[in-house]
Amino acid sequence: MTTVKDTVHDHIEIDGVGAALLDTPAVQRLRGVKQLGTVQLVYPSANHTRFEHSLGVYYLARQALGHLGIEGKHADRIEAAAILHDVGHGPFSHNLEALIHRRTGKYHDDVCELLDGGAVGAVLREHDLDPDRIARIVAGEGAYAGLVSGELDVDRMDYLLRDAYHTGVPYGTIDTERFVRELAFVDGLDGEGDAGARPSPSLVLDEGNVQTAESLLLARALMNPVVYTHHVARISKAMLRRAAAAVLDATATTAAELRRMDDHDFLAAIRRCPESVELSRRYDERDLYKRAVWAEYGDVPERIHEADHETELSLEREIADEAGVANENVILDVPPEPSMRESTARVTVNGEVRRLERQSPLVSALRTAQRNQWRLGVYAPAAATDRVGRAAADVLGLDTDALVVEVREAMPTTLDEFE
Repeated sequence: MTTVKDTVHDHIEIDGVGAALLDTPAVQRLRGVKQLGTVQLVYPSANHTRFEHSLGVYYLARQALGHLGIEGKHADRIEAAAILHDVGHGPFSHNLEALIHRRTGKYHDDVCELLDGGAVGAVLREHDLDPDRIARIVAGEGAYAGLVSGELDVDRMDYLLRDAYHTGVPYGTIDTERFVRELAFVDGLDGEGDAGARPSPSLVLDEGNVQTAESLLLARALMNPVVYTHHVARISKAMLRRAAAAVLDATATTAAELRRMDDHDFLAAIRRCPESVELSRRYDERDLYKRAVWAEYGDVPERIHEADHETELSLEREIADEAGVANENVILDVPPEPSMRESTARVTVNGEVRRLERQSPLVSALRTAQRNQWRLGVYAPAAATDRVGRAAADVLGLDTDALVVEVREAMPTTLDEFE
């Protein structure tokens, strides 16, 4: 048995297949992948990694398995999936995922080939575990997979608590012990199990825990604007995505190779590439682009909300042409449509299993808040923000005065104000 001292969960005991997987290259690589990507540019202590988080997910999964009385092979599979659930992440976590998916067809939870070979595959087979089955649990499929990948999963519980601790933002603090204690599995709901088997049991919160489920929603909603989508984090992420695309287009580096880099490898790659060296310098020196436009959801035309990647690139070029700046000086950042997966979590009320969105009036309010927090961004070097902002408003069909003037007046200017 291995015992690890953790900042969030204190002592974590790791044994069995979890301990055997711990020192495989795929898991150790996660020490070099920051959990929150570029959020450290806003909150300097947010330097925790996917490795720490994976240990936390393993710990909470074991706690839940013990409470639920799940043992033997089922427990081994869940423990293995908990340790391995993030091995598919590329550098800077979710930041490059859309780019990598466009070029490889794989998201971070598509890990079948990563688990099948090498040291991970050998360890799984030594413990009589099928790598393909573990990969399907990571993707949210199969018996008890909801513990690791679902609406009430231990992944979500750990990252909220861990991110709150390391940023110093208290909004993500949730009662994980109560969550784990009140989890239950119920047969006969939707979802499919393994081929030829009965449907997989669904994870629910036991009777009297509507507020427990709401606390998860609330924590996520409060952390979102001040941590996950803080404008400095979004700008720096957009700059790194632009640099990554430049490396893939200008060098022999493949998207599959990019996916296996850690943060340090990636930063070295963009520093070496002439087409991305200026973006890497700006990132290293925190000389970031600024907001030229910061538009609310309802002020953005439907055609922009629905734009695909190629359309966004075309709009960037059009904005640059109209503003009279080089193409590389304009970044259009259109976030995904607001979503709240946690609202479909199930809770037991008066003996009936119901979706949280049906039971809780808070869900509707948080959905409205989420939509109100959504912003379209157009970023440019500081000297060009006025020109780019006005050109962007014209090209995208936005109100020039309402948007550009508001951003110029509201933009903080010092590090003390987190820019």
